[in-house]
Amino acid sequence: MDTKFHGVGVAIVTPFNADHSIDFDGFGRVIRHISDGGVRYVVLQGTTGESPTVTKKEKAQLLQYLKENNPKKLPIVYGVGGNVTADVVAGMKDIDFEGVDAILSVCPYYNKPGKRGVIEHFTRIADACPVPVILYNIPFRTGINMSAETIVELAQHPNIIGVKEASCVIEQCMEIVRDKPNDFLLISGDDVQGVPIISIGGVGVMSVIANAFPARFSAMIDAALQGDFAFAQKELGHFLRIDPLLYEEGNPVGVKNLMEILGLISAEVRLPLMKASDDLSERQRAVLQRDGLLELVTQ
Repeated sequence: MDTKFHGVGVAIVTPFNADHSIDFDGFGRVIRHISDGGVRYVVLQGTTGESPTVTKKEKAQLLQYLKENNPKKLPIVYGVGGNVTADVVAGMKDIDFEGVDAILSVCPYYNKPGKRGVIEHFTRIADACPVPVILYNIPFRTGINMSAETIVELAQHPNIIGVKEASCVIEQCMEIVRDKPNDFLLISGDDVQGVPIISIGGVGVMSVIANAFPARFSAMIDAALQGDFAFAQKELGHFLRIDPLLYEEGNPVGVKNLMEILGLISAEVRLPLMKASDDLSERQRAVLQRDGLLELVTQ
């Protein structure tokens, strides 16, 4: 089994300047921060990267920058998805896939297709894509849940290698593990479910909070993968109170505010998102102090 996507992959943020242009210097700092923290791979232009408000040209610039400023040569997963199948397939012709190890493709949103439509959508993408495809199931954003049955059927496609599972339904994850091919990857799409999902057969997590705390979060997930659940469960306790505050005002509003507190980047986001409120920021600071997370980032 290919293990390049085991462990922690960071759904990397897109830093912005005060005028909302891309802060490439800040992007470079984040790349170095997560690389030094021991993460296994980078997920570029997922939801946490504010992909809906990043232009096609900017996406290409971010991908090129990452390729040229990747000090530990981490594998790259690139977000390529949408709810118009023909446009997703056609758009792949304009992407430079050299140096891209896989794509992350979200379940089509808003249209709310049935099972047959979802399977045909991803089959056409997988047939056309020159690199492996990882499915992305996130029902609270897309409006539909890809069932375990649908995911397992898609897992038979030779170019579909895994799923980022963010349904937060552990029984569904167990069904996927029970019925999937041995080499198909179940990856948690929720930070605090990473350890539990590994315990039932998952291989890691595509993480939001690891933008801020890559070293400690990676140590926790790596321990779980090695079977040390006593350590992993204890470490998970550090993140339980801060995790809900990442999403209260939208993602990546919360994690970007954390990263500003830690001196990494500005908390700027693009509309229709807004920067974290003073109230949220104050509560984040209080939790960071209470749970020792400000100390963790310096260790």
